Amino acid sequence: MKKLIYLFLILFSIQTPFAQNLKKANKLFETRSYIKAAELYENEEVKSKDVLQNLGDCYYYNGKMDIASRWYSLLFKQYENEVQSEYYFRYAQSLKAQDRFAEADELQKKYYKKNNLEIDYVSTVEYFEKLNSQIERPYILHKTSANSSNSDFGLSMKGNKVIFASSRGTDGNLYDWNNQPYLDLFKGTIDELGDIVNIEPLSSNINTKMHESNAILTKDGKTMYFTRNSFVDGKKFRDKNKVTHLKIFKAQLTDTIWSNITELPFNSNEFSTMHPALSPDEKQLYFSSDMPGTFGSFDLFAVDINENGTYGTPYNLGDKINTAQREQFPFISESNTLYFASDGHLGLGGLDVFSSTITKDGFSEVQNMSNIINSNKDDFGFVIDEARETGYVSSNRSGGAGDDDIYRFTKKKKNYVTGLVQDKNSLELLPGSLVTLFDSENNSIGDMIVKDDAKYSFEIHNNSDYKIRGTRKLYVPYEVEFSTDNEGNINKDIFLHLESYEDAEKDIVVEDGKTQIKINPIYFDFNKWNIRPDAAAELDNVVEMMKKYTDMQIEIGAHTDCRGSEEYNLSLSHKRAKSVREYLVSQGIPNENVKSIGYGEMQPKNHCIKEGICKEEEYDINRRCEFVLLN
Repeated sequence: MKKLIYLFLILFSIQTPFAQNLKKANKLFETRSYIKAAELYENEEVKSKDVLQNLGDCYYYNGKMDIASRWYSLLFKQYENEVQSEYYFRYAQSLKAQDRFAEADELQKKYYKKNNLEIDYVSTVEYFEKLNSQIERPYILHKTSANSSNSDFGLSMKGNKVIFASSRGTDGNLYDWNNQPYLDLFKGTIDELGDIVNIEPLSSNINTKMHESNAILTKDGKTMYFTRNSFVDGKKFRDKNKVTHLKIFKAQLTDTIWSNITELPFNSNEFSTMHPALSPDEKQLYFSSDMPGTFGSFDLFAVDINENGTYGTPYNLGDKINTAQREQFPFISESNTLYFASDGHLGLGGLDVFSSTITKDGFSEVQNMSNIINSNKDDFGFVIDEARETGYVSSNRSGGAGDDDIYRFTKKKKNYVTGLVQDKNSLELLPGSLVTLFDSENNSIGDMIVKDDAKYSFEIHNNSDYKIRGTRKLYVPYEVEFSTDNEGNINKDIFLHLESYEDAEKDIVVEDGKTQIKINPIYFDFNKWNIRPDAAAELDNVVEMMKKYTDMQIEIGAHTDCRGSEEYNLSLSHKRAKSVREYLVSQGIPNENVKSIGYGEMQPKNHCIKEGICKEEEYDINRRCEFVLLN
């Protein structure tokens, strides 16, 4: 009996430290001290389902997805039939962070099935390939000098001034969640290159020993909304699990000092409200919260700001925006587009940035902002100056300076072909000219009639072949072929120097206000209209000219003298003009480029308008065929 008691005491003394270790780990996990909790969980020799779940979560919530996925993998190997659906989602997210998209997609499908969600799932890779094919001008990402070795994120802009959150503090206090210093708010200036310089912390009445982040200023710069832990007058407020939640505070600028700092009335010690954003008219405040009434985790809400400075009742933005997962970091642009971060909509992994246009009927379909703005890690805090097509986004993607980093983005520049339309010889501007742009298949893709400044401009794309043509009535059309390189730049300067037909050809003249091809007179037999061989020889000069200028269109005008009846002369001139036209067409001139008309005796070139008043050679002047240019 005594031996049994000793054995029991030995076993109890061995098991007690392990039990205490697990109890302490669970306590740390409940209070979100994830780094310390993970260290204790890893000391457990026998890892239960709960230990494996919590171990994965400790690293998942700190963005260490490679380690998280290892623990989730063990969890699924040992307990797949017992795990909750949420772990299918988290395991999938941790795999996406390692570019293991095919495996992640299968887990995501199972997650949807377990939650009875009828979603026509598209593979991650296929989705982004299709999305990218529709983007003509992708964003370009640039690193900034604002980043430290810790976390820097949540930037807001007002003119060339910015405010952002950073854990670069040096006061020695560390946040148990991730073992980094607490977040403070910093301000800086945007330089001419878009970089962030002259960084310094906000005053101590804004920054406390707890977290401050995600500030937004009103347009007049006199009011600031920002996120802070539930910390008022030096005192922390916690919920029943001893968690200090986040709240939105408001501060007023008096002279140069932020004062009158108050928390908003819809805050609570039992849930978080955070990430404030203002509508363009500053009549609504948007924010993220896990307050009662969400679809799952954090949802986006809005609240009306009344004229007297009070607030309405917060309302959920609905299931078109919010999911069972996280929706955070809202921003509303001047064009009334909502940008936000979510890991519940289809993305590359972690938080992705999405957009949706706010309309009178609600919200447009949510759109992923592409795999330039988004990565397979967390991407959030998107703000944009739409007029300048530039802005900033936060991300903990690989290759950064620290944990979370602030990146600047620009849109791929638009490239244009531009120039002037001028007379080739005088260099005078030629307003009213038509300029047409053709693609490599000779399809017209744009045209414009130049205005008084004779300038033309067309948007063009990279790695493309084009042809540009200038045309003008009574001018020779002018074409230039050109190509663009990888950046969309043009390999030559383009000038459209048009030459008038009169300057280009000695046989094209202006007479009686009409530009025409001048040939020797052609003759017809008496009362005949067939083309004689001597006439054909002259008409061949017209054929040659029109084949040289394939776009040229002419009118054949046949004229008679006044001798004979008007009816007879009109009929004869019609027949002769038609015969000339048929001859030109028979020689290969397009039918649509030749028009014929008989004028009879209606357009004499001299005073011989009656029979018997002129000499024969004077009547001959009126018997003629004119080839008048129409374009």
